[in-house]
Amino acid sequence: MSTRKYEQRLRADAAEETRRRILAAVYERLCQAPTEPVSIEQVAKMAGVSRSTVYLVFGSRAGLFDALGDDLRGRGGFDRAVDATTETDARNGLFASIRASVPIFAEHREVLRVLYSMAQLDPDAVGGAVHRMAESRSAGMAWHAQRLAEQNQLRPDVTVDEAADLLWTLCGFETFDQLYTGRALPVEAVADLLVAMVERVVCA
Repeated sequence: MSTRKYEQRLRADAAEETRRRILAAVYERLCQAPTEPVSIEQVAKMAGVSRSTVYLVFGSRAGLFDALGDDLRGRGGFDRAVDATTETDARNGLFASIRASVPIFAEHREVLRVLYSMAQLDPDAVGGAVHRMAESRSAGMAWHAQRLAEQNQLRPDVTVDEAADLLWTLCGFETFDQLYTGRALPVEAVADLLVAMVERVVCA
């Protein structure tokens, strides 16, 4: 490797490390003080960088939360939930996806709870990130509903669009949190209940 390429690699690695430290600081701040507004100054201090560096890396406060949303889908493990849908049987694939998502919701429950709440109070900065996360999940629910219909595993009195709406509601974070936090159920019990609800309401 040439000296120039090596130096470029070092700069790229340093930039990525800085980005990771800032995102980790946001995550930690949301866990530490879920009822307090997220201050860029506080995040920068926790990450060991200047306030201007945060803006240089992410562009804006909204860009910072957009990146956090993307990070949660990747580092948080939501990609593993998507991988579960490689099951060729539509029903089994859906159930596997639900069971893969529940422990991820549980692992990141505190941060997700804060983000969903902040989206209502600070829509300009946080609303976009939550909206994009919702769009991704909506597309997944529509895909599952269509697969069920194609394999004749959808209840005859439920349309594909209705199935997508029902899956959106039954498999979402809010439903999970009602059972996990509201009812204090363990992860395995929550997953079992979500699968049971989906099977009874959506599947033939």
